Parts: sequence; C-alpha cells; structure tokens
Amino acid sequence: MNALKRVIKILRSYLWLAVGATISLLLLTGANALTPQLFRRGIDEGIAQKNLDVVLATGAMMVGVAIARGLFNFGQSYWAESVSQGVAYTLRAQVFRKIETLSFSYHDQAQTSQLLTRITSDIEQIRTFVGTSLLQVVSAIATLTTIATILLIMNWQLALISLTAIPLAGVLLYRFFGQNRPLFAQVQQKLGDLNEVLRENLLGVRVVKAFAREPVELQRYTQMNSSLVSVYLKTLTAIRNTFPFIFLLSNLITITVIGYGGAQVIDNTFTLGELVAFNAYLLFIVQPVLLIGFAAPVIAQAAASAERVYEIIDAPIEIINRPNAASFNRCGGRITFENVSFRYPGATEPALENVSFETKPHELIAILGMTGSGKSTVVNLLQRFYDVSEGAIRIDGRDVRDFELESLRSHIGIVFQETTLFSGTIQENIAYAKPNSSLAEVIAVAKTAHIHEFVEGLPAGYDTVVGERGVGLSGGQKQRIAIARTLLTDYKILILDDSTSAVDAQTAAQIQSDLDRIMRERTCNAFVIAQRISTIQSADRILLIHEGKLAAQGTHQELMRTSVLYGAILESQMKQPALAAVS
Repeated sequence: MNALKRVIKILRSYLWLAVGATISLLLLTGANALTPQLFRRGIDEGIAQKNLDVVLATGAMMVGVAIARGLFNFGQSYWAESVSQGVAYTLRAQVFRKIETLSFSYHDQAQTSQLLTRITSDIEQIRTFVGTSLLQVVSAIATLTTIATILLIMNWQLALISLTAIPLAGVLLYRFFGQNRPLFAQVQQKLGDLNEVLRENLLGVRVVKAFAREPVELQRYTQMNSSLVSVYLKTLTAIRNTFPFIFLLSNLITITVIGYGGAQVIDNTFTLGELVAFNAYLLFIVQPVLLIGFAAPVIAQAAASAERVYEIIDAPIEIINRPNAASFNRCGGRITFENVSFRYPGATEPALENVSFETKPHELIAILGMTGSGKSTVVNLLQRFYDVSEGAIRIDGRDVRDFELESLRSHIGIVFQETTLFSGTIQENIAYAKPNSSLAEVIAVAKTAHIHEFVEGLPAGYDTVVGERGVGLSGGQKQRIAIARTLLTDYKILILDDSTSAVDAQTAAQIQSDLDRIMRERTCNAFVIAQRISTIQSADRILLIHEGKLAAQGTHQELMRTSVLYGAILESQMKQPALAAVS
C-alpha cells in the first residue's frame, strides 16, 4: 500500500479543500448520531406520555437535522470531488512530465497502450478512490467511533454484542485484500493489452484493409476483450465469496440485539424508545462496515493502479545533465568519435563497435550503410538520445555529456526518416520548434524545402489544418514540411536522416542541392544519412558503416578505388534502375 500512501501525501497540496471535506464529514456524522436520540425522545417522552407538544417539537427538530444532513453531505461530496480532481491533475502532470523526460531507451521498450492506460484509466481509478472510497473509509471510522461510544453509554451489554461484528468483518476484508490485490492489477494489464490492439488497428487501418485482414483483427480484439471480461468476472467472484458473509453477520447481530433488547424492554430495564434508538444506531454500526466492504475493491484497484502509475514516475532517467554542465552556444566544427561502442538496452549484439573518426569545420559528412548497419545510431549518440557504452563523442574537444541537454539538442537540427506532424496548421507545424517565427520566415524555409508552391495552392494556404498524423498529405509532402521545420531552428549542426526517401528523384535532387549549399554556408558540420549513393556523391567525406563498424571512409572517388563493399553497394544500386527499365 506504499503507492497509495504516496497518493495521500498529495493531499497536502490541497489542504484547505481536504479540511473542508473533513469538517463537513464530521458535522454529518454528528447529525446522524443525533437522529436516533430524537427518535428516542419522541417515543419515550412524546408518544408514551401522550404529549403532542413533544412529538411536534421532536418532529420539527428532525426536519432541521435532515436539512443539515443534506447540506453537510453536499459539502463533503463537493470538497472531496475537488480534492480528487486536484490529485488526478497532479498525477497526470507528474506522469506526462516524466514521460517527456524519460530517455529513448525507456520508450523503446514501453508499450504506448500501457502508458496511455496508466495516464487515463489508472489515474481515474485513483481519483475515484480519493473522491469516494477514501471519504467512505474516514467516514466509517468516525461513525464507528462515535456510535460505539454512544452504544456503550446506552447499554454496554447490547453494545458488546453489536461491536463483535466489527473485528469479524475486518478479518473477512483483510482476507479479501490479501488474496485479490494481484487480480485487480491483472484487470489494468488486460485493459492495456486491449488498448494496444485498438491503437495498432487505428494506426494501421490502411494496412488491415489492404490485406483484407478485418476478420483476423476482429478475432484478435474479441479474444483480448474476452480475456478482460474473464478477469473482471474473477473479481466479481472474489466479491461474491466475501460480502454475503458480511451481510449474514450483520443480520445475525440485528436479530440478537432485537431479541436480547426486547427481553430487557419487557423486564422494564430498557425503554421502547431506547430500543428503537439502539436499533437505529445498529444500522449506523453495520453501515460503516458495509461501506468499508464496498470500498475494499475500489481500494484494491486503486492500489494496483497507483503502483502502475508510480512505476512511470519512479523510472530512472538515464540521460541527464552532469553537474556544472556547460551551454552549447558555439561550434568550431571538430566532431570526434573516439572508439565509440554502443549496445541498445536488451540487445544481444552491439549496434556500434569501436567507431572512430573526426570531422573538419564546415565538412559535409555522408553516412552510408545497409539497413540496420548502425547509421542512425551514430547521430542518435551525437544528440545524446542515448549515451555511449564505451568511448567518447566530443565537439571541439569537449565531451557531449558535458553540455546541457536542452542547449545541445536545440542547436542540432535533425530531419528524421519517419516524419511526425502534430495537430494544427501547416504554419504551426513548420514553426513547431520556433513558434514566434513570422510568416515570412516560414515561407523562406518552405521554399528551400520545395513545399511552398504546394502550400500556396491549398485553399487555406499555410492556415490549412493538418489531419491526424498528417493524413491528407503524401509522404514526400510531409518530409518536406519536416525539412522546413528543421531549417527554421537555430541549428549549428544539421542532420538529415534519409530525409528525401519519400520524395521523387527530381525534387529530391533539387532539395539536396539547396541543402548542400545551406549546410556548407550555415553549419559548422552537417551529416547526411542515406542508403542511395546517388544522393551523397558530392559529400566531402563518406563514412561506410557495416555491421556496426566503420568499414571505410573517404570521398566517393576514393571509396570507388579502395572499398570493395562500397563498389558492391554501388553496383547493386545501378542494377536496380536497369532492371526496372527492362521490366
């Protein structure tokens, strides 16, 4: 229950709201405790004595108490709901902030659906606990303490009989908690698995339809849904095996009190009004036990959810600023890889092994290699998306780990191979990293990326709203928007990760020509990652990566003479257009 204790500590941030809910709860408990005494007075001093004035006065007081109970009940519900929303707000903010700061290595292994489930469904479970179940438990404890004191004063023999229900019910609830808490964690896990299938089908709906796999996906979703329902039914079975015994216990206590108390009324040692009041208090004794019982599944669910939420909040951040990290505000152009080796978390083979090279100022470096050779890993390490396993990467002699992360990354412009656009207009997407940019600045970089004419031809121009995930734009159009977005940043090092792979050859050549000029004029260094040799022949130097190692480096002409692997790649790429022309 440590995770729930941490949730409760958040209440300190909403102290006055919690105080308001607590005061309303205590006043409601007092009003509830007063009601049976009014019954007793009305019966013993009014009805039994045939005194109509007492009956009417008691009735009027009961109406007043009922109104007060309604007001206090509203107060506690309102303040408790305010507190629960505040706790949910805090947790959502903490989880989202942590997700934004977690390293790539965490996101590489975490399921998106599980993260979504934890920040939505799990936090909602916690909110329900804080707003309802926690209040029920506090109310139950206050009520039990108050009513038990009153019962002991009224008739200690009957009180001892009545209070035996509390420890017996407590044993049943403790057994329920101990045996079924893992079951409620399974519910959230299954819900996350179901959301993963839904997410995959929403993102891949075109692939599903293209291969006519709707029946298969429907069956997969149905199986996951059935598995979730099955776990839910297990939780209901657990509740069924516990709560009937609590109801039976409360009924047996009621029967015993009426029988024993009725005998005392006949013997004139207990008045009828006192028996009626005692029986009413008995309901107040049983009711808190039942409330705790009903709250038990919610508490168990919230405890499991809190553990899942704090797994994210407590996850270690691997890439952090070192003490006294320096700002990266100038670049002389000397980037050095010193015997760099790197292995992705969970991988059995290294992605890079003993890679060493050094760039010169304003040098355009091309990184070439087959798929999975480790090309993108080189630039991922330069931006500290990951830290090297061995060796060091230096900029102008200083280890990249000595720079502030935000400063380093904000001055390295990168265009990823996989383009991601956000909801909003085309102008907002281009100005994503520099939101205060003027339209003229946006148009200038759009022209360089050869996307301006297309945008101008749209009815709304740069105010055109981009559809979800860029739907409505071709792959090449999205890539060119991404290029424009990067060119608008204050970059000193520019990285293009196969950024024109979805663009036609003619446009790609035009973009590459403009980018080559910009990279030589505006950057201290530029890196171009490519699989096609035709796009990098003009590079100052080509790094040939093969199976995680630097197989060769040099200009296009030099590699043609010295590298058998480079020649084989070039030959295979030259054959592909020829085969396409023949077919």
